Amino acid sequence: MQNTLWEQGFDLMLYGMGTVFVFLTLLVICTMLMSAVVNRFLPEEAETALAGITDAGALSPKTIAIIQAAIHAHRAKHRK
Repeated sequence: MQNTLWEQGFDLMLYGMGTVFVFLTLLVICTMLMSAVVNRFLPEEAETALAGITDAGALSPKTIAIIQAAIHAHRAKHRK
């Protein structure tokens, strides 16, 4: 049974788009899982990164305090 050229093109398009969709879905899921693992086992990394910024003197202490308060509020909201 021979398919017409249009049917073959449509099949190829569906397989290609389906493959890309599945790959991107898996990529998003893996990224979310990795983010959850990092946030669970290394929650102090954000604060450590801020400490590195203060050593460089790039931000004022007031700005650092605001960023830290926002991080703590965000974490408190998601722990409920």
